[in-house]
Amino acid sequence: MSRLAVPKTYKLFIGGAFPRSESGRTYEVRSADGGFLANAAKASRKDARDAVVAARGAVAGWAGATAYNRGQVLYRIAELLEGRRAQFTAEIEEAEGLTRAQAGAQVDEAIDRWVWYAGWADKFAQVAGNANPVAGPYFNISVPEPTGVVAIVAPQDSSLVGLVSAVAPALVAGNAVIVVASERFPLSAISLAEVLATSDVPKGVVNVLTGSPAEIAPWLASHSDVNALDLVGAGELDWVDLEIAAADTLKRVLRPEPGPDAAAPALDRIAAFTETKTVWHTKSLR
Repeated sequence: MSRLAVPKTYKLFIGGAFPRSESGRTYEVRSADGGFLANAAKASRKDARDAVVAARGAVAGWAGATAYNRGQVLYRIAELLEGRRAQFTAEIEEAEGLTRAQAGAQVDEAIDRWVWYAGWADKFAQVAGNANPVAGPYFNISVPEPTGVVAIVAPQDSSLVGLVSAVAPALVAGNAVIVVASERFPLSAISLAEVLATSDVPKGVVNVLTGSPAEIAPWLASHSDVNALDLVGAGELDWVDLEIAAADTLKRVLRPEPGPDAAAPALDRIAAFTETKTVWHTKSLR
């Protein structure tokens, strides 16, 4: 006897839950050859605000975790990605019109990048921090600390690699994230959210919005409770206006990076979402 297929419903990921957009809007996601793949939620201004509230509530716990613990959590995500490799490969193959081998290579690259960043979690502070020489009986130590809530416009021409490349470095430093996924290729972003929901990532640390970056990004750029803005995938938007809006609330902004190497793994991407705290402490005279 034949059975009915169970089509997947792709929703938003906010505060560890999978709500529909509060507006009730969706949009069609189509394959490279024009075939229908799924309906994706079209996030609204209210959804963006909810994501910021969730991220703000989560950032203290995530930033307060030990760097070693954050590394373990991030590595666990890579383990789960590896276990669902076939699913992600099939999604990318359909969405981007690639061969199975090409899609599989993208998934492998995403997993490798996640492992690379996980490995830096308990090492980055040693590289970015410093013991400063001072003229006096004091220790003077500078250490990097997370900026707070980071809003990201993910690369728009990539299903998974671009998303991972933008989100992982912000998490390594202890930030909470709101990411606007690729509008054309959003399905892998929500599948990644399912991985996050079943891993050890605390709810609210990562929030995934699907829909129109042109609609959502201005609200995130001007939101007073967002501390930094990564416009890596905003090259086709009027990103200068976004940068101006961000300046009103003193956000740190990373400008768009065009090309296939956008958001390539680098320590600079971790450092971009940190602030340096310098501590003085007297030395014992004995």
